[in-house]
Amino acid sequence: MLNAKLIGSALPNIPWEERSGGCDEVVWRSEKNPIITRDAVPDANSIFNSAIVSFKEGFAGIFRCDNTARDMQLYAGKSKDGINWEIDSKRIQFRCEDDEIGNFVYGYDPRVCWLEDRYYITWCNGYHGPTIGVGYTYDFKTFYQMENAFLPYNRNGVLFPRKINGKFAMLSRPSDMGHTPFGDIFYSESPDMMHWGHHRHVMSPVGCGWQATKIGAGPTPIETSKGWLLIYHGVLTSCNGFVYSFGAALLDIEKPWKVIYRTRPYLLNPREYYECVGDVPNVAFPTAALYDPPTRRIAIYYGGADTVTCLAFTKFDELLDFIKENSL
Repeated sequence: MLNAKLIGSALPNIPWEERSGGCDEVVWRSEKNPIITRDAVPDANSIFNSAIVSFKEGFAGIFRCDNTARDMQLYAGKSKDGINWEIDSKRIQFRCEDDEIGNFVYGYDPRVCWLEDRYYITWCNGYHGPTIGVGYTYDFKTFYQMENAFLPYNRNGVLFPRKINGKFAMLSRPSDMGHTPFGDIFYSESPDMMHWGHHRHVMSPVGCGWQATKIGAGPTPIETSKGWLLIYHGVLTSCNGFVYSFGAALLDIEKPWKVIYRTRPYLLNPREYYECVGDVPNVAFPTAALYDPPTRRIAIYYGGADTVTCLAFTKFDELLDFIKENSL
């Protein structure tokens, strides 16, 4: 897209691999996949759907680690290169002023967002069903838990990286207690990260293909001069169950509930063994993205088959052109 600008700080050290010979996809996989295996933490059954951000000279992350009792838990980790990770051996213990909210039941599918002066964490938090937990950290050592953002039932809470019209902003997907067979993306605002309102509908499942059953926000939206770049997952209900792929949309910069463009085809769908074979087959679930404005490179982290953590790459200009030229 002509003259489009990526807005943000330079990150020249993000993971990057050029396309392999013969590849013409707009999003391509790392040849190192899966970059985090299911057993990288003692007593882990699986490590997937995790969030990565730039931190000091390297990177930090919040990881979904389901243990061998199949408890869904959150762990912190750090990396020098965004590929080789040292993940803590114990789950995060949040400090919370309210014992009822701080009573940890389960946590999964985290997102991390640098916002103003700290790293905010959102995740699917167990409180009489799934809802959006909110917390923060300054150093990835000590973690603080705030009020849940919404009533149950909700998933895929994703913060915008700056205030919009003076308010904190979040995308989410209202859901149910089970494996939700529906799901639209909504936008909400808050003056204080605790009281959320001004709810607006963003977009719905569409058609009978890869995004027909439900959709949900993926990584933190990326600010550009043309709008917010949102990578999101979509779900198809096949004769063999759900299939998770991901696409992208461009949202209005001041009114993010207004969709400018949205991909008709997916960007990446499960086809490699680590996406098709695992605890939940046929899943490519995006949860984090790193980008470097000077080189216009984007690295996308995603979960494979609800079992491992994977990495893919794209180039900003090619991606924006693809979204515009292949929009619904």
